[in-house]
Amino acid sequence: MTGSPARTLLLWCPDWPVLAAEIVDGVPATGPVAVLHANRVVACSERARAEGVRRGLRKREAQGRCPQLTVVDYDPGRDTRAFEPVVAAVEELVAGVEVVRPGACAVAARGPSRYLGGEEAAAERIIEHVAQSCLVESQVGIADGVFAAGLAARAGRVVAPGGTPEFLAGLPVDALGRSALADLLRRLGVRTLGDFAALPAGDVLARFGFDGALAHRLAAGRDHRPLAVRQPPADLTVTAEHDEPIDRVDVAAFVARALAEQLHERLAGHGLACTRLGIEAVTEHGQELHRVWRHDGLLTAAAIADRVRWQLDGWLSGSSGRSGARPARPTAGIIRLRLIPDGVIAQAGLQAGLWGETGEERERAHRALSRVQGILGPEAVVTAVLGGGRSPADQVRLVPWGDERLPARPGPAPLPGEPITSGADRAASSGRPADRGGGAVPPWPGRLPAPAPAVVLPSPLAATVHDAAGEPVVISARLAVSAPPARLVVGTGQPTEIVGWAGPWPVDERWWAPAEARRRARFQVSLAGGAALLLAVEAGQWLVEAIYD
Repeated sequence: MTGSPARTLLLWCPDWPVLAAEIVDGVPATGPVAVLHANRVVACSERARAEGVRRGLRKREAQGRCPQLTVVDYDPGRDTRAFEPVVAAVEELVAGVEVVRPGACAVAARGPSRYLGGEEAAAERIIEHVAQSCLVESQVGIADGVFAAGLAARAGRVVAPGGTPEFLAGLPVDALGRSALADLLRRLGVRTLGDFAALPAGDVLARFGFDGALAHRLAAGRDHRPLAVRQPPADLTVTAEHDEPIDRVDVAAFVARALAEQLHERLAGHGLACTRLGIEAVTEHGQELHRVWRHDGLLTAAAIADRVRWQLDGWLSGSSGRSGARPARPTAGIIRLRLIPDGVIAQAGLQAGLWGETGEERERAHRALSRVQGILGPEAVVTAVLGGGRSPADQVRLVPWGDERLPARPGPAPLPGEPITSGADRAASSGRPADRGGGAVPPWPGRLPAPAPAVVLPSPLAATVHDAAGEPVVISARLAVSAPPARLVVGTGQPTEIVGWAGPWPVDERWWAPAEARRRARFQVSLAGGAALLLAVEAGQWLVEAIYD
């Protein structure tokens, strides 16, 4: 940038990580609180500072200075979520807000100063509005550039236009926020930003590199970039108010179609399409109903209308309180209906098929199953999703129809040619994190080889296995089989001859978590009647886990 930085108004909320912990987790910020990251204090409350706690202290030292200290883990996601209402409150007064970091946001001061009666009046108005809207205390600084405005906010100052270099000159080099550079500058005798800014720019670049050159520009009051303002999210929600309560399905269908077309037109105006739709209804008695519909494609106006109609049909045709599969019917008619596009993506056309429209049969099936969900609830229709794991039960997850088909565990890498049987391979099958390799998809060593069993029992059946002499077959800690399996008894049934078997294949999972640890060995057996079973031995007990076709 060759010109002077733009006048910037920056709002700063002191000790924001502490306030965010109070807002989200209920940790009282009035007490001694410290937020830790990597075992060091990154923020602390005013009372903790009064006890001697400072940023950069280790946890043990901070607790030594303040035994009553409440320690909270640093969570940037929590800080960001808690700061969003503050940014929204600022956007109610001014446009073009840039979130510098959670706890600080900046806007160009020119606009607010014009229509709010000057820079000082704008600062007071914004502070008051944030306090009333969010119950959050804040400070505002105004200067030339974001960096100088941030330092002015800590002092609650309005720096006169053109006075930013003079304001920065007397500040210590620690204000740069670069501890290593500040320490080096102090050892070289450069203690203030004015001293640092007076150094030749070429010498600073040669000695301290590009980051040092950037810090040199900031110390001289020259920002390296303009404000990166964010666009306020568009309000895409559509609402319909009704003086006469809706208690008939045919009336609800008419209302659903009109509201769905309104939502689709609003989305199309922003170049968006809906993939997840929230439906909210309020009855005459104040009862609130809510349901979210998901779709793996793009919801057209007709598809939105169908889902709203099905959902209203499910609500208005519910049970009257007697036991049954349907949920209870609302006690009064619906007076307010709201559609919320909970998931949106950029509008994109779908490529039609060579011999007709894309997925017509699939769409009809999806509409039928979705209507069943609208009547019986989302958990009434589920579909299986294959994923990773070492046992057949772990590799299948049931998800409601229309939800994202994400496996509970990442899928496996290609299977090795042989089952794991050697001592070295048993160590690899133990499930240690280091054995999974550097890829995003774990190999799941020790998982059941193909082919997969046809039937996986929801609860394994207890069984006993005997050898030819009638003695129980046991497995030692070193996976030694006491004798070849000869007969199998499932529960209280009759003994069945074992004509073939393979194993044992050991699995030792999550040994580092005692509550979740599981150690077992699996066998495949063929019975005289032609059946094939998957057996497992766990804690000395034989179990039937699955049946092969």
